[in-house]
Amino acid sequence: MSWWHTNKLEAKIPALDIRRRMMMAVRTFFEAEGFWEVETPALQVMPCADKHIHGFQTEYFGPDLKKRGDFYLHTSPEFAMKKLLVAGLPKIYQICHVFRNGEQTRLHSPEFTLLEWYRAQDTYQDIMNDCNALLKFIQNKLEINSLSYKGHDVPLGGACARLSVAQAFDVYAAIDLNEFLENKGDFSKKIQSLGIRVADDDAWDDLFFRVMAAKIEPHLGMNAPTILYDYPASMAALSRKKPDDQRYAERFELYVAGVELANAFTELTDPAEQRVRFEKEMNEKKALHGFSYPIDEDFLAALEYGLPPCAGIALGLDRLAMLLVGAENIEQVLWTENFL
Repeated sequence: MSWWHTNKLEAKIPALDIRRRMMMAVRTFFEAEGFWEVETPALQVMPCADKHIHGFQTEYFGPDLKKRGDFYLHTSPEFAMKKLLVAGLPKIYQICHVFRNGEQTRLHSPEFTLLEWYRAQDTYQDIMNDCNALLKFIQNKLEINSLSYKGHDVPLGGACARLSVAQAFDVYAAIDLNEFLENKGDFSKKIQSLGIRVADDDAWDDLFFRVMAAKIEPHLGMNAPTILYDYPASMAALSRKKPDDQRYAERFELYVAGVELANAFTELTDPAEQRVRFEKEMNEKKALHGFSYPIDEDFLAALEYGLPPCAGIALGLDRLAMLLVGAENIEQVLWTENFL
């Protein structure tokens, strides 16, 4: 039996052909919309600002083969792309491989393909409209009428549904989120009353994610792609707070058939506040995991120079390919099996 057959690539060809056409459609869409495709370095001094996401570390050696420092493979091109907005580019997108340590499930691969795009002078509302238009464009190009995961078929023809996080907690978990934003103890008791496991050392966001996983995510994006918007401000380290309600941030996620497909913000542009958030997140990462990342001072310097009002999003192209072909495991739409 040939190596090709042994690695099951032949069986993947129909799915990989759809993936190939999807990638072509994505580039066609953004070029038609006037975006520049950009390429930024994969090696970063700070791979991410999320205490729950971990990078792959590598050492840098100079020409004399003596160690000069540590770098990380990026978990997102976000910091580098925002620097291009500071430099004056108004609308940019990138398709790149990113790397996240400790992630491998049917929906996660430690190396995966991310689509990220940014708009200067726009907000997350404009990115929501982009999501609608992009999905519709892909549907027309590929002539696929629905997205599918684990037996759930979601029509692609209409507009994305929109639901706030607070509304989702009320509808699916009977929780008034406003009541618990500053009260971990009562939040924990409320969650326990719903039969959801809690632990004494849970942080507030641990409790939030437990409710999301048990009560909310299984309902999202079942009748149409769904935009879940306005997250608690504590859960949006790179997002601008809502001007009319500082308890929440202008962040949304796109869901289809219970699968999170994308994460978006109206971006935080205040360098002083960004530094405070970075330090808080890295302190919490150190307490939780025993390590943290150095602050990206070059990124903060770019913000000092002047990041324009802007919005951006990261969309997982492997997951989108999964939904387009009805696959249940991300490995079914990767060109080769993961080596881990």
